[in-house]
Amino acid sequence: MTFKKGNEMLHKTNAIISLLVVGLLLGAAVPLAVADEAVDKAFETAFETAFETLKTYDWATDRGLLKPIDDAVVASYGKPDQQRELSAKLSAVLGTDAKDAGKDYVCRKLSLIGSAANVPAISPLLTNEKLSHMARYALERIPAPEAVAAMRDALPKVSGMLKQGVINSLGARRDAQSTTALAALLADKDTGIAGAAAAALGNIGTPEAAKALGAFQAKAPKELTIIAADAYLTCAERLLADGKKMGAMMIYKALSKSKIKNVRLAAIRGLLAATGKKK
Repeated sequence: MTFKKGNEMLHKTNAIISLLVVGLLLGAAVPLAVADEAVDKAFETAFETAFETLKTYDWATDRGLLKPIDDAVVASYGKPDQQRELSAKLSAVLGTDAKDAGKDYVCRKLSLIGSAANVPAISPLLTNEKLSHMARYALERIPAPEAVAAMRDALPKVSGMLKQGVINSLGARRDAQSTTALAALLADKDTGIAGAAAAALGNIGTPEAAKALGAFQAKAPKELTIIAADAYLTCAERLLADGKKMGAMMIYKALSKSKIKNVRLAAIRGLLAATGKKK
C-alpha cells in the first residue's frame, strides 16, 4: 500500500503542475500519467526514508524529517485498512532498539490510529520509567477493551509515580473492573497513590466505587480529606449522569454535613440539582 501526504490532492496537483511546467520550460512534453507516477514514487520514497530516520531518531534530530509519517497518519483517517497497515509498521518500531525519542513519537501516532492489534507492542512500555507516560497516553485513547486491560494488568507491576499514572488512566477510562484493586490502594501508605486511587474511583462513578469512597471518608488521612471529598462529589456527578439519582443524592446528603465549607456548599448545590430545584 502507498501512504500519501495529507491534503493529498492539493500536494499532488501542485507537484504535477510543477513537473509539467519544468517540462515545458525545457521544451519536453511530460505526459500526465508519467508525472503522476513520479509524484507517487516521490511520496513513497519520502515515507520510507522517514521510517529509516525513525530507527535512529533522537530528541536533537530534525522533527521535520518525520513529516511524511505525520501526513500518512492524517491521510489514513476514515481508511481502516490503511490505518491498520500504518499502525502495524509503527508498532514494529517499539520492539526494536530505537531510541526513547522515536518510541515516544510512535506512541503519539498510535494514540491517533492505534487499535487492539497494537496493544501488545505498547503495553511493555508501561513499566518503563521514561516511556510509561506516553504508553498510557496511547492506550487511554485506543478505543478497545484490550487497551484498558493492559493498564489494569500493569497496576501491580509499577510503583511510585508510574503507579499513580496508571491509576489516573484507569480512572480516565472509567474502568469498573479496576474498582476492587483501586479500593485496596486507598489504604496505601503513599498518599499520592491513595489520593490518585480516590480520584480514579470518583471518575469511575459506579455504586461499588461510591461504597469504597464512602468508607474512605471516615478514615481518610488529614492530608487527603479534600481529595476524598472531591472524589466523592465527582462520583455523585457520575452517578447522576448515569441515571442513578438515589445513589447521587445519598452522597450529596452525606457531604452536605461536611465541616469543610466549600464541600458542604458543593454538596447542597448538587442535591438541589438532583432534586430539580433551583439553586
